[in-house]
Amino acid sequence: MPGILWLASYPKSGNTWMRAFLANLILDAREPLPLKRIGEICPSEPAETWFRPLSERPVDQLSAKEIAGLRSKAQERVVSLNKNVVPMKTHSYFGEDYGHPIFSMSATFGAIYIIRDPRDVVLSAADHFGKTLDEMIVMMANPAGLGAAMPGTIVHEFLSSWSNHVESWTKWNHPGIYTVRYEDLLADPLDQFGRVARRFGISNDQTCIERAVEHAAFKQLKKLESDEGFIERSLHSEQFFRSGRAGGWREKLSAQQARQIELDHGVQMKRFGYL
Repeated sequence: MPGILWLASYPKSGNTWMRAFLANLILDAREPLPLKRIGEICPSEPAETWFRPLSERPVDQLSAKEIAGLRSKAQERVVSLNKNVVPMKTHSYFGEDYGHPIFSMSATFGAIYIIRDPRDVVLSAADHFGKTLDEMIVMMANPAGLGAAMPGTIVHEFLSSWSNHVESWTKWNHPGIYTVRYEDLLADPLDQFGRVARRFGISNDQTCIERAVEHAAFKQLKKLESDEGFIERSLHSEQFFRSGRAGGWREKLSAQQARQIELDHGVQMKRFGYL
């Protein structure tokens, strides 16, 4: 059955890395795919193109409330246009926006949720959103937090707080939702990406999986961005692919900043082994 395989995460948690792997695997690319192809194979939910046929007015003239009312219809339109499962990126939390469900269950095939230590997220997200570390810490604790439209789109995403985001996607005991930690992807990418590929029936071919993992390696993605640019790079940031490692917060955050994040998000951090 066709449907959307959600690739969900709070921003700067490894979503694009997962998309790069899946795009290379799905096409069984013999050479690393250009970055622009990743967005073609694994598109983004807030892309204007999904919403445009549903409104008589230009999408950029719609209010956030009107956008919220169209999301489910836009997702159902995606499914109607595709015969196969569509891997689709989202940074929205799993809930409601202006009383409307952000995700259509009838359009959903499953979900891969990528989670990352919020102390590392704050470093990368601050650069991405053009905020200071303290400002980003406040944003990550805001239950009404919104993500500005990404480059190339004009549709917002409803992030909520980091804790609400994590809980909303991971509280379900459902076989169609698979959670993976960014740190585990770093520690053993072949094993972890291979689990994803097999769980959702994308591929059981170990050679293909190994090749896709190699093509989606951080160094490779960083080189591609340097060579050809990347449309999803924020205007606030010099690079989309920055450091690609875990534990950098120990060098960048003050003790007070780290403690604040732990106070804000301790419950979910403990659930996933970050405390």
